[in-house]
Amino acid sequence: MSTDVVIVSAARTPIATSYKGSLAGVDAFTLAEIAMGAAVERSGVPVELIEDIGFGESMQGGGNIGRYAANQLGMINLPGVAMQRWCASGMAATQWIAANIAAGMIDAGIGGGVESMSTAPGTSKPGPDGQPTFWLSPANLETEDAPPFNTAKGVGDNAARMAGVTREEADAWAYRSHMNAIRAIDEGRFDNEIVPVPLADGSTFSVDEHPRRNSTLEKLATLGLLNPFDEGATTTAGNASGLNDAAAALVLVSREFAEAHGLKPLAIIRGWASTSLTPAETGLSPTTAIPKALAKAGLTISDISSFEINEAFASVPVAAVKILGLNEEIVNVNGSGCSLGHPIGCTGARMIVTMINELERCDGQFGAVAMCAAGGMGSATIIERV
Repeated sequence: MSTDVVIVSAARTPIATSYKGSLAGVDAFTLAEIAMGAAVERSGVPVELIEDIGFGESMQGGGNIGRYAANQLGMINLPGVAMQRWCASGMAATQWIAANIAAGMIDAGIGGGVESMSTAPGTSKPGPDGQPTFWLSPANLETEDAPPFNTAKGVGDNAARMAGVTREEADAWAYRSHMNAIRAIDEGRFDNEIVPVPLADGSTFSVDEHPRRNSTLEKLATLGLLNPFDEGATTTAGNASGLNDAAAALVLVSREFAEAHGLKPLAIIRGWASTSLTPAETGLSPTTAIPKALAKAGLTISDISSFEINEAFASVPVAAVKILGLNEEIVNVNGSGCSLGHPIGCTGARMIVTMINELERCDGQFGAVAMCAAGGMGSATIIERV
C-alpha cells in the first residue's frame, strides 16, 4: 500500500440473540448510529475531516444504513455506501475504506457493519399465480450439494466432509467457543470495545448475551443433526452460529493524517484478500483467503499471534486448523460465531474490533481475522498492533 492505513478507534454494540433477546426491539438503523457515533467520538477526528462511510448490511432490505446513521448523528458532510458480501459485508466495508485511504482518495473514513435479524424486513416477488410470495436473493443457483438456503448442509456439513471433521470435533470446538467467550466476558476482555445500548424500559444492554454458561459436551451430543438423512452430516444447532443483532464501526485514517492531528493509532491494516471457491466449498474459503492476505502483507502463518476464523459453523475453523496447520491454541481464543453469535453484516467488522483488543491483551504483534461468505466466498484481513 502506498501509505499505512491505521485504525484510530473501534466500537461495537454487545451482541444479542435475535427475536427473543435484548435488542429484539432495536432496529439496524439505531444500532449503526450507536456504534458509529461511539467510534467517531473515541477517534478524536473532527467530523468535518471524515470523508466517507462504508457500512456492511446483509438482510436489511438494500438501503444505505451508513448514510442514514450519519444523518442522524448530524454528520451531513458524510456520504456512505452499503456493502453486501453476505457474511463478510462488514469486513468488505472496512477494507473498502482502507483501500480508498491507501490510494490517496480520502484521508479519513468509517468502516463497519450492522445486522438486526430481529427487525429484518421480509421481501416478496410474484409467484406462479401472480400473488406475492416470500423471496430472498440466493447466493448461488440451487444445486444438490450447495442449496443456498440450507447452509448447514452447503457450508457446515460440506466443510466437515471435505476436511475430515467429525461430529465430535465440531461439538468440542463449539463447547470450547462458549467457554472461551464466557471467560472473555468474565475477565472484561470486551469492555473496551463495547458501547452500551439504551433500551425502551430505561435500562442498558452492555454484555454479549448469546454465549451459554451451561453448555456441556454431553448436552451438545444430544442435539439432532440438521440434515439427518445426509451421509457424514455433522451440523447441529449446537455447533452452528446463532441468529443475532449487533453493529460495529471503526475510524480509519492515513498514518500522515494521524501524525498531523496528534492521533494515536490502535493498529495498522497490513493487508487483506478475498477469494472464491465453488459454492459447495464455501466452508473451506478461509483456507484460501488467509494465505492470500498474508502474502499481501508480506507475512507467514508463523508471524500471527492470534487468529479469529468465524464460526459460521464449527467445522469451518476446525477445517482451517487442519488444512493450514494452525495452532488451535491461538485460534478463536475469545469465542466466535457459535458462542458470541453471528450478526451477518456486522461480524467481519466486529472481528477486527475484537482483534485490536486481543493483540493488546496478549501482547501480540499481528492478528488475522477470516471468514467464509455465502456462494463460495472468503475474506481475510491482517492487522498489526501499534
